[in-house]
Amino acid sequence: MRRRELIIPANVALIPDGNRRWAKQNRVRLLNGYGLGIKKLIKFAIWLKGFGAKSLTVWALSTENIQKRTSTELSILYKLYLRAATDKSIIRTLDENQAKVNIIGNRKLLPKALDNALKGIEKHTSKYNRFQINILLAYGGHDDLVYAVKKITRSKISPNNITEALLNKSLRSSSIVNPDLIIRTSGEERLSGLLPWQSAYSELYFSRKYWPEFEKKDLNNAINEFSRRKRRYGK
Repeated sequence: MRRRELIIPANVALIPDGNRRWAKQNRVRLLNGYGLGIKKLIKFAIWLKGFGAKSLTVWALSTENIQKRTSTELSILYKLYLRAATDKSIIRTLDENQAKVNIIGNRKLLPKALDNALKGIEKHTSKYNRFQINILLAYGGHDDLVYAVKKITRSKISPNNITEALLNKSLRSSSIVNPDLIIRTSGEERLSGLLPWQSAYSELYFSRKYWPEFEKKDLNNAINEFSRRKRRYGK
């Protein structure tokens, strides 16, 4: 039997869910659970680039997380993200893979020190074009759409001149190419507001594994499943 040829999704989005549950199940500190999740994210980006993908969009922190999670948990996340943004080994990996980092979200909600560090890594990687990593921080799908509507309203454009292209251009996430494949871990089977505009024709893949457990073979399984899908785009 002829082996099926892999079809590589050019643009992948990821919801790396299950860090807290993994930490609880394995009786480790929440800090360690999230820390391992960040390390896995770097590995995942390199795996994905190795398969031949062009970009990764990862949802790292939602507006709902900021509203509903405890200040203690948010403090842990901010500390880890700040550390990651200045980690020399991570920066070296980005350099070696010529990966550009783009941060998307309502950055006014982030601590100033973290925002400044993120600006630094964006500037450092701005010259690269081999692979793009979009990190959604303080991002929400509904917030993204409301932001676009407000932006269009302020421009006083006639309703007759509002087009899909204009709305897309007005989003916080306007620079994100529509994902071919969206992966969510931990067994949850929903998008929770991830990229509502761009995800209309994305293929969805749900893994039962918690994010820290996700391995390269699991990504391979996701890509194999993607290769079996028939993408019709409404035809």
